[in-house]
Amino acid sequence: MLGAIVGDIVGSIYEFCNTKSMDFELLNSYSNFTDDSVMTLAVAKWLMEDKAHTINYLICCMQELGHRYPNAGYGTRFGMWLEEEEPQPYNSWGNGAGMRVSPVGLYARTLDEALALAAVTASVSHNHPEGVKGAQAIAASVFLCKQGKSKTEIKEFVEKTFFYNLDRTINEIRPTYDFDVSCQGSVPEAIIAFMEGNTFEEVIRLAISIGGDSDTIGCMAGAIAACMHPIPDDISKKCDAILTDDLREIKDQFISFIEKRNDE
Repeated sequence: MLGAIVGDIVGSIYEFCNTKSMDFELLNSYSNFTDDSVMTLAVAKWLMEDKAHTINYLICCMQELGHRYPNAGYGTRFGMWLEEEEPQPYNSWGNGAGMRVSPVGLYARTLDEALALAAVTASVSHNHPEGVKGAQAIAASVFLCKQGKSKTEIKEFVEKTFFYNLDRTINEIRPTYDFDVSCQGSVPEAIIAFMEGNTFEEVIRLAISIGGDSDTIGCMAGAIAACMHPIPDDISKKCDAILTDDLREIKDQFISFIEKRNDE
């Protein structure tokens, strides 16, 4: 859970000031959580509080936290969606579908459940096939990683199921990569960063070093990486302290919820 939030916070200062190097400052006084963390926690809240996993309650959770944090950096169209009385999906293929879905991978007990719930989280706004696909790819990667599957097994599943090209390297991607908010242009890159990194920090550095939508790519890569690699204590504590009390409470509650669920 914290992996996605850390990736978001670290990437927050590079979203509009991209770096193409792995040698960058992880955190400074400008580091903050963005819409990625807020919506990730909204999905976590939905999973904890609504056993039926209804679309209406998911929208309620997203709008509740969205209204509480209106300046978190939402895209223009999604910002409008947050304000609508009866919000409808708008056929988006944006990576907002992938950034918020990681709690599903942690919650699901089967791969099919992860894929189904991921589709629900995307469909309320990002119902374009590429939006749903991006959400499912991240949720499936998180689920498979927490199940102890190898990187090779995860790679094979993602390539076979979603037809993403994961044979590229970050060094090959980096020179020509530009700002791309689509799922198809950022989800594979986040997964590749996870594939290449040997530690949590290295995954985050790889993800952000390609430039582009840094907080979201970091969020997606960090969500998967945290299922395989421990987050360094100093990074974890600093990012945890950046969260507001209410967001931290949702995060902590979700972690406890998942631990109890795993023991059942």
